[in-house]
Amino acid sequence: MYAIIETGGKQYRVAEGDLLTVEKLDVDEGASLDIPRVLMLADGDSVQLGRPYVEGAKVTAEVTNHGKHAKVNIIKFKRRKHHLKRQGHRQPFTQLKITGIGAS
Repeated sequence: MYAIIETGGKQYRVAEGDLLTVEKLDVDEGASLDIPRVLMLADGDSVQLGRPYVEGAKVTAEVTNHGKHAKVNIIKFKRRKHHLKRQGHRQPFTQLKITGIGAS
């Protein structure tokens, strides 16, 4: 059984037991989280599509940790203008472990 969920403006295909890295969520580490935005549920040959979400379906996940991705360096350079600008960015993330997929 797997589901397609939406969180942080992105869509992910998840199955029970998967580790998933998503945009930062304001949830404590070790807490349980219900994701109600389920776009599709599939169990073998039976598939449920949502319009836009599947009614009564939810995915349960546990927050394993919070962190930051690797640094991305941004360099803006204009030749002959004596202009150079450097900037760095580290995007925060939340790692989830999918504990259950349910539909009613």
